[in-house]
Amino acid sequence: MYPFYPATYDPVLTGRCPVNFSAISSITEKTASDCSQTLAALVGNVICCPQLGSLLHIFQGFYSKNSSTLVLQDAVADDCFKDIISILASKGANSSLPAICSAKSLNLTGGSCPVKDVITFVKIVNTSELLEACSTIDSLKECCRPICQPAIMKAAVQISGLQSAMSDNKDIAGAQSSADTINDCKGVVYSWICRKMPLDAANAVFRMLSACKVNKVCPLNFTQPSEVIRACRNVAAPSPSCCSSLNTYIAGIQRQMLITNRQAIICSTVFGFMLQTAGVMTNVYELCDVDLKDFSLQAYGQQAGCLLPSLPADVIYDNSTGFSFTCDLSDNIAAPWPLSSSVTSLSLCAPEMSLPALPTSETLHNHGCHHVGLDLVLTILLFFVSSTLLY
Repeated sequence: MYPFYPATYDPVLTGRCPVNFSAISSITEKTASDCSQTLAALVGNVICCPQLGSLLHIFQGFYSKNSSTLVLQDAVADDCFKDIISILASKGANSSLPAICSAKSLNLTGGSCPVKDVITFVKIVNTSELLEACSTIDSLKECCRPICQPAIMKAAVQISGLQSAMSDNKDIAGAQSSADTINDCKGVVYSWICRKMPLDAANAVFRMLSACKVNKVCPLNFTQPSEVIRACRNVAAPSPSCCSSLNTYIAGIQRQMLITNRQAIICSTVFGFMLQTAGVMTNVYELCDVDLKDFSLQAYGQQAGCLLPSLPADVIYDNSTGFSFTCDLSDNIAAPWPLSSSVTSLSLCAPEMSLPALPTSETLHNHGCHHVGLDLVLTILLFFVSSTLLY
């Protein structure tokens, strides 16, 4: 980006949040950079909001580290939340982060979760199992073959009391209220994890978990593509009117935000499915040269889209160059036209890979043993190729 230097100042705090904020300054600095005034809305879904969420988890755990509770009381949570936003704004962050990221002080209180103290938590949850699952996350496996995520969910369900209610065949009032309770209990679980891990390690874990979540859905808002449908419904060859209408529509949605490579695949599939259900059966992406990067924000005045990496990334601030971020994919990779009749069948996780058995002493003497080695090389090659495409 063109150099932009945020105005920094001393924040005005409430004076009612008993926390030494300098102790978590490394996380607040990172959050302020990721949520800068000019970029917050554009990278909110992928970078800013996940980092703000991580900061809130870390703050909650840090606040309660030397106490017997895992949450903040409502009044204190409100004051501390105001101070957090004020500190971030004083470091150049967007002051509208609560609205951009749907964050609120209630996120620090445990909400409707019935367990909020350490003693009860460790009695109910297998904490050693939880810490082992989440202390080190394999960034290449967690999203498709998760270990930490189910451990957090298991702990959240256990402390929510819903597990015992279901086993006792008791009526559970309202699926939505049950989901809200489990979500609140997840916040309590995050708080306990923060107490047991260094700040940077906890931040890395929470950012990875957020990456798994955001890369499962398309964050773009698709309006009804009526003009595209009318212009492209019956085309079978390149059509100026169809491509013009399609490009105009995509130019509108790409202004919304920067998205990741994985999100671009999902977004192009979702939009293609919308067109198919409306009667556009020809692959108009191919006819009109639509690429994956076309679904993400373009550089001003250029046809140069940027797809962010699917793994956690940060906005970097430099005194001489301003803000910058790394594009993971900017080549002209064709957008995939959906082949299935159902968009729900889309999966970006490769199937489990089984390597062939190692050659035995008998196969080593067999004249055909070179085929085993070739199969092994091809299998490993395919694995790395698929890993590169997926991550």
